[in-house]
Amino acid sequence: MTNPAGLPHQPVLLTETLAGLNPQPAGCYLDATFGRGGHAAAILAALGPKGRLLALDRDPAAEHWARTRFGGDPRFTFARSTFGQLGKVVAERGLAGRLDGVLFDLGVSSPQFDDPARGFSFSRNGPLDMRMDPDTGIAAAEWLAQVKEAELERVLAEWGEERFHRRIARALVAARQRTPITTTAQLAELVAAAVPTREPGQHPATRAFQAIRIAINDELGELWVALPQAVWALAPSGRLAAISFHSLEDRVVKRFMRDQARGRQWPPDLPVQGEPEGMTLRLVGRAVRPSAAEIAANPRARSAVLRVAERRP
Repeated sequence: MTNPAGLPHQPVLLTETLAGLNPQPAGCYLDATFGRGGHAAAILAALGPKGRLLALDRDPAAEHWARTRFGGDPRFTFARSTFGQLGKVVAERGLAGRLDGVLFDLGVSSPQFDDPARGFSFSRNGPLDMRMDPDTGIAAAEWLAQVKEAELERVLAEWGEERFHRRIARALVAARQRTPITTTAQLAELVAAAVPTREPGQHPATRAFQAIRIAINDELGELWVALPQAVWALAPSGRLAAISFHSLEDRVVKRFMRDQARGRQWPPDLPVQGEPEGMTLRLVGRAVRPSAAEIAANPRARSAVLRVAERRP
């Protein structure tokens, strides 16, 4: 399949993700971040006639793609929803505690980046939007027009891990008093002018764009809410797989899986025997990263990290 720029859409860590999910022919699976369906297609290919795949995405373009490509497959169901609502979607379909696997492919899909009208990329000029669901919430341009300087600093520092957060916030607030910041090119140029040094091989606006995008879409908040719901939806021995693309996402996934695997630890001086309470997951292998060959074929895969865990019986 192709994205709007005519480039092939390549699902990241596809072989490794399938190995982690281990889809069974009659199993029931959830793709919580459908995107353009690369992973979904591979899961469906592994299912038999009795297998089922439920897919979620908040992007109307993803919904159109899902219904166009898989709408005729009786094994496939799509629900337009944030993955933070996956528990509700699963419960409405009577699938609570019955899923054999849940997949999260986090972040922005390549087609979203490559469409200038979506406003995610500084490499193509377009309206400064950044919403994963353009029908809800406020666009990045509106957010930038009203956010307080202190809050902008915090967002850039925490969600962009931007060392020059104060310089950038000050520059953007000063710029918006002269003229509204409404395009990706404007924002990229303002950030580049405010940054005194550049990281090798990285555009100076990379971290700022990431931070604002995360704020607009509440990406980390959605993830914290979704992960416990995913565990609740899994059947015993069902697999949870998550692909992250930056350290903030991966930190959330890693911490959640670790905590659920350890359970609630008893104080060391408490005379209690047996396993800790709340051990819902068992870690499956180590974190998996793309091979050199995959990165060469698809440079956007270079920062991807896959983690897999299994629901305890």
